[in-house]
Amino acid sequence: MASYLKVMGVASGKSDNQRYPKGTLNQQLPYFKEGGLDLSIYFLGTINLYISPYSFKIGKPKYYFDSIPWSDYIPPENFYFFDVTLFYRDKEHKGLIYMPDPITKVDHIQEPAILELILPKISGLSYGIKVCIEVVDEQIQLFKL
Repeated sequence: MASYLKVMGVASGKSDNQRYPKGTLNQQLPYFKEGGLDLSIYFLGTINLYISPYSFKIGKPKYYFDSIPWSDYIPPENFYFFDVTLFYRDKEHKGLIYMPDPITKVDHIQEPAILELILPKISGLSYGIKVCIEVVDEQIQLFKL
């Protein structure tokens, strides 16, 4: 599926949100690691992928974390992670789709057409370019609206 990259920056700490100067992912890392998911091999930010006119349906995630109390500013959140492969410049980049549960997410409400990808740092990747992704259908299904 082909999609476009969008600017955000809250996960990495590049936004102007003063509550999370090092980024939300940095604060969530210890909880994920304690639950068996070590994100240290990835860049600590997300690639925000605009997938419209597609949407998604959650199946069986690779990882699921329940009621993580990672912030003093918001109630605990649930998190889903799904396998993803991003194709860019004829190379495959393996990573994860990072998805705060829309039901428990009360802050930084995301457009439903945005998927957040956690991947190793990819040289040359920039906002607005077209990329392709592949997912595991049993984990998350992408479909055209």
